[in-house]
Amino acid sequence: MTAAAVSPLPMQSVLHPAGPDAHAIGVLGWTMTAAAAVIFVGVMWLVLRTWQRRGTVRTRTWIIGGGLLFPGAVLSALLLWSLVSTKDLTHTSSQAGMRVAVTAKMWWWEVRYTDPATGRDVVLANEIRVPVGRPVYLGLTTSDVIHSFWVPALAGKVDMVPGRVHGLMLHADRAGVFRGQCAEFCGAQHAKMAMHVVAMPPAEFDAWLAVQARDAAPPANAQLLRGREAFLERRCDACHVVRGVSDRALLEKATLGPDLTHVGSRLYIAAGTLPTHAGTLAGWVADPQSIKPGARMPAASDLAGEDLRAMAAWLESLK
Repeated sequence: MTAAAVSPLPMQSVLHPAGPDAHAIGVLGWTMTAAAAVIFVGVMWLVLRTWQRRGTVRTRTWIIGGGLLFPGAVLSALLLWSLVSTKDLTHTSSQAGMRVAVTAKMWWWEVRYTDPATGRDVVLANEIRVPVGRPVYLGLTTSDVIHSFWVPALAGKVDMVPGRVHGLMLHADRAGVFRGQCAEFCGAQHAKMAMHVVAMPPAEFDAWLAVQARDAAPPANAQLLRGREAFLERRCDACHVVRGVSDRALLEKATLGPDLTHVGSRLYIAAGTLPTHAGTLAGWVADPQSIKPGARMPAASDLAGEDLRAMAAWLESLK
């Protein structure tokens, strides 16, 4: 699934559930909304009737009946129904067949899978791919301030607290791209801290994960080779890992920025801000502050034009 296949309006809505948990939450929300609307209409009708009669208000009847008995009965019924309906939510368990670690950072998401062939970590950024029909356990944490993980079309909202790991189950019952968002204010670029969950048929997902576990492919032509050399000369690998390119001594230390080993295969860069292609990659490398002010990436505005275009082309080639 490529960036060209993404809908111009990625789905981020509780009104379009794409999984059993989101469906249960949606039914709960609609029922509560309908109940609130009925109560509101009823109260307004009683107010209107009272105003038309202009009679003496029976204070005790209104307080006991309208203030205690009616809301007590209705709210108790809604509470009991919500307790029953939320039993349909998937039980969170780290024993699920597939586990993914998600670490929130200012202002992007680090995503870690385990390569089933080698057991090594496969590190991505701002994009979570899951197989359709399989429950996936997300281990959620943060490396700095409090964030909140929310993909409304698939599951509920979970806060991410420093020093703790919170679990969440994702279960997509149809293929598609579903937008998520940090739902806890976390600083200047909170509004541009998005992620995308891509639900894929199981066979496609397994093939994708196998590719993601590989090192970066060598440059296929002179321009891509020049782009890789520009990346290394600028010491971009001090913050970004590219497996097969970065110095092995830096692989565990270069965690300030996203892993770029297969950045060209991602739908978006800069945490959902720009679609991935050579033009946006060049613009981001040259001046990230013009796109996300406060982003923790220095500008490369002094990079020669040919080197900038070559680096962008090389990054785009990392599929």
